[in-house]
Amino acid sequence: MQPDACFPIDAAAPRPRRSRQARIVWGSRVVTVGGDAPVRVQSMTNTDTQDAIGTAIQVKELALAGSELVRITVNTPEAAQQVPYIREQLDRMGIDVPLIGDFHYNGHRLLTDYPDCAQALSKYRINPGNVGKGDKHDRQFAQMIEAALRWNKPVRIGVNWGSLDQELLAQLMDDNSRRTPPWDAKAVMYEALITSAIDSARLAQELGMDADQVLLSCKVSGVQDLISVYRELARRCDYPLHLGLTEAGMGTKGTVASSVAMGILLQEGIGDTIRVSLTPQPGQPRTQEVVIASEILQALGLRYFVPSVTACPGCGRTTSTTFQELAKQIDDFLRAQMPVWRERYPGVEEMKVAVMGCIVNGPGESKHADLGISLPGTGEAPAAPVFIDGEKALTLRGGNIAAEFQLIVENYIEKRFGQPQTAAETA
Repeated sequence: MQPDACFPIDAAAPRPRRSRQARIVWGSRVVTVGGDAPVRVQSMTNTDTQDAIGTAIQVKELALAGSELVRITVNTPEAAQQVPYIREQLDRMGIDVPLIGDFHYNGHRLLTDYPDCAQALSKYRINPGNVGKGDKHDRQFAQMIEAALRWNKPVRIGVNWGSLDQELLAQLMDDNSRRTPPWDAKAVMYEALITSAIDSARLAQELGMDADQVLLSCKVSGVQDLISVYRELARRCDYPLHLGLTEAGMGTKGTVASSVAMGILLQEGIGDTIRVSLTPQPGQPRTQEVVIASEILQALGLRYFVPSVTACPGCGRTTSTTFQELAKQIDDFLRAQMPVWRERYPGVEEMKVAVMGCIVNGPGESKHADLGISLPGTGEAPAAPVFIDGEKALTLRGGNIAAEFQLIVENYIEKRFGQPQTAAETA
């Protein structure tokens, strides 16, 4: 059968939705979210915020891993008192990542009673389901918005189906009982989430917030639920949207669920900032959620954070573990260097390296990469051809191939991405 010559092949489909743009500031650092800004990576600490040093250290680790915004819990007067000291410690360490305060139940009091805390934060997260009930709801919500206005801070209206406004849900269920036919219970839940977010955003604007100071999120735990809710939320508003499953889970489950849900929405142009809410496995660093969020964006081609390493999965031809060890060694090396290389070698994050284990796909993949090596498989000659910019450059042999290839990588990066020195620098 002959291929249809008119078949439209679009290798980089445009993101169709364009939201407003919000600005999140600390000192001279400005992180734009929404509009034509890149999709931003967020994370959250799991330290006790009263421990200012421990929290500052974890914020630093998350920032160095690539988190552009870091949220911290502010749940007690003691925690609120420590926020300025956390900010101070970060500034001393040269970490200018904006801090987001996560408030529930008593945020109206903490932001009012601890102005230094309110000022040290760059953004407030407000959960409309946890700001009070009855006549207290709007009053306490207003107090938080007043603090945001006083200190010129944007807010995220963060609705969560685990802490949804029960009075709103009850009202919508009553309305639904009069429909013919009525919606199912899940549809009413979706509507409650979306209504809570948009109505709260409009209330914030009525209280004086500019529309471009408001971001929204509607967090759920199910993949299909997240897709359905955010598609409708994006259809109804143009606020920047924070995207993520509220409890993705642990390990493989959390990684896959987050990747599938956010990958579909991001491909449709929905989502301006993301977080992978991954439960850390024992001994695993908190930074893993940042790595996964970055990998999601990089896999979609929306952003690049670290040079990518392509490696084959292995088969009967690749009984040696050499290519596995080399791939890990190169990947670890590239990631470890990125905090320095981001400034020193602009563009290095888009570099592609291939570490292959036999002759079947090794040379071809290596040619497609900026740098590639095809290690010998079972029964092949003990030689490893190295390809640079698509051309075979040399062949490595012997027991020191890994170290020699890493040196080739370092030299290539310096030559291709290094900035020319000025006359003053060479003097």
